[in-house]
Amino acid sequence: MATSKKNNTVIPPVVEGETFTSLQIAKDLGSDVSMETKLRLLYKLQQADSKIDQIYLLRGELPLEVQDLEDEIEGLKTRISNFEKDIKEGEVFVAQKKQDIESSRALIEKYENQRNNVKNNREYDSLSKEIEFQTLEIELAEKRISDTGKSLVEKKAALTDAQAVMEGRSIDLENKRKELENIIEETQKEEESLLKQSAELQEQIEPRMLNAYKKVRSNLRNKLAVVTVKRDACGGCFNKIPPQRQLDIALSKKIIVCEYCGRILISPEFENE
Repeated sequence: MATSKKNNTVIPPVVEGETFTSLQIAKDLGSDVSMETKLRLLYKLQQADSKIDQIYLLRGELPLEVQDLEDEIEGLKTRISNFEKDIKEGEVFVAQKKQDIESSRALIEKYENQRNNVKNNREYDSLSKEIEFQTLEIELAEKRISDTGKSLVEKKAALTDAQAVMEGRSIDLENKRKELENIIEETQKEEESLLKQSAELQEQIEPRMLNAYKKVRSNLRNKLAVVTVKRDACGGCFNKIPPQRQLDIALSKKIIVCEYCGRILISPEFENE
């Protein structure tokens, strides 16, 4: 009886920190797909991701600026709330001290009337001390009213300044949000399409190659991990490539990595297609 033989492809595990250079010398990447197809998929992924990068570049620093303004406004709101609370408490304190002064004056008037009708020195001295105490209470209350009044003037001025700053920041935030929303609206469909395309391509690329691609991209300012040969030079770092190496690149039979920048080099024909 004939038995069917299963073709189990063993996919090598992803190595943390792997680069294109290590893949260049790897003998087996765990797939029957031709190297040319792998390179084409990788280049298509680079093209999709580069377009996504351009969209994010178009937005520039706007998302960060919006976030910074939102954080600043929240801080100003808290500051304004604290000023308003302090001012309210200060005004209540002043009103209470004024009431205390009125009470002390009433007591002084009362004690003075009583002192005029005392029968002995002991009562006179006792009432005199009470009058002196209430007089000191009035002086202390007036000093506290004066100090609190100066503090209230400063806090009210600071409150006005903070409110003016928040009003300006709120206008800036609204303008930045509108600008960002307009850009997002203009590019949203394209971004969604490119993100979907990128995800689909990543599913077709071997994990080791994809991992190396992401690592190299993350270390480059322009995010170009896969580049074509342009004018006999690397399309990433622009260093010259020897003719024999260019021939190997054109054949697309193996991974060729730029010895200067670590990018994968592919045939210019891929770009023409």
